[in-house]
Amino acid sequence: MRAGMAFIALEGIEGSGKSTQAQQLAAAMGGAVIVTQEPGATPIGKAIRDVLLDPKNGAMNPVTEVLLFFADRAQHVAELVRPALEAGKTVISDRYVDSSLAYQGYGRGLPLDALLKVAALATGGLRPDLTLFLDVAVETGLARVGKRGAQDRLEGEILEFHERVREGYLSLMNRDPKRWVHIDAGGSLEDVAGLILQAVEARGLLAPRGVS
Repeated sequence: MRAGMAFIALEGIEGSGKSTQAQQLAAAMGGAVIVTQEPGATPIGKAIRDVLLDPKNGAMNPVTEVLLFFADRAQHVAELVRPALEAGKTVISDRYVDSSLAYQGYGRGLPLDALLKVAALATGGLRPDLTLFLDVAVETGLARVGKRGAQDRLEGEILEFHERVREGYLSLMNRDPKRWVHIDAGGSLEDVAGLILQAVEARGLLAPRGVS
């Protein structure tokens, strides 16, 4: 872990509550904290996100899809994540490299070795200090998504795709258990936030309140 800062990623299937919990965690942490997301955290990223998630682009080739995600990620790291870390800030990201491994690797069937090479190029090898896997049953996550209204291109994928993505996350977690923490995200917002705080505190990543 880099001294004086931390890079924390939240991962999970659709409807796992990552975006909400990223904000909850930032509010609970002391010090200077940046909350960000993939895709779409930069102006270039927003344009890429519009293409990636538009349901009208349902015929997108899986290789095109993953390269667009990594193009967004390369800009995200260069423009936002790395400068924030170098300034001594903590970065909490809603999705990072493991999303591409789970969605396009396990979900679409693209080779993980190739994706890892692209990841190294896009990020310069930058890895999170801690990755939190917010785990919910696929049916639970999709039911939450359904309550929001219109679905984006990935949210609208078939059930089997989302099941492969969840299994992919579990496999990734088992391959690198020191970096990952499994969070049962099926409970209330408050319960899940408590589990996340426990995990972050156990890694010594909670700064004293008021420290910047």
